[in-house]
Amino acid sequence: MAVLGAGASLAGEVARNTTLWENPAAAAARVYSGVLYDAAGAATWDTEAHRRAADRVRIVSGLWGLLTPADVIPAYRLSMGTSLGRIGPLAAFWRAQLAKTLPRESDDRLIVDCRSSDYAAVWRGNGANKLAVRVERELNGKRSVVSHNAKHTRGLLTARLVAAPKPALTADEVAHHATQIPGITAVELRHGALTLVTAA
Repeated sequence: MAVLGAGASLAGEVARNTTLWENPAAAAARVYSGVLYDAAGAATWDTEAHRRAADRVRIVSGLWGLLTPADVIPAYRLSMGTSLGRIGPLAAFWRAQLAKTLPRESDDRLIVDCRSSDYAAVWRGNGANKLAVRVERELNGKRSVVSHNAKHTRGLLTARLVAAPKPALTADEVAHHATQIPGITAVELRHGALTLVTAA
């Protein structure tokens, strides 16, 4: 628990790490929880949404490396910011392991990057086809970044991209989807980044 930075309330989740191969499992979209996944509605995706998500979405995992939302996994507790004994920092470990896999996954496809900093460290990607999603909150004419709000908004964007009949192929198409998200007051595209501005 000390290594994972987990408090006493998470003891049950940490204990499951020791029995992974015997534990119940389900599609990753239903196993993962948190602000982004909840906002994306991942746990309630129907069969067609799961099919689209399996093609369009990749999840970077501290335990499994790279997953689709359809991959079947047990619940576990392990963040990418963890350093594990002889393995060392997980971001560095997976960066080496996925050096060939991730470029293949991203060939000729626009990558809409909704990862937090620990997970972004695994793979920086090709700037020519990667669109980083930033979220800022505006109050009295001043903008600031709020982590919880950013995750929620990225989840809403993910939901729209998964729900679309066809995948978004360009940054402009992604930006158009973003303008449909309730609460977004501005959408800006510049220098390989999509900035979504929300009201306070």
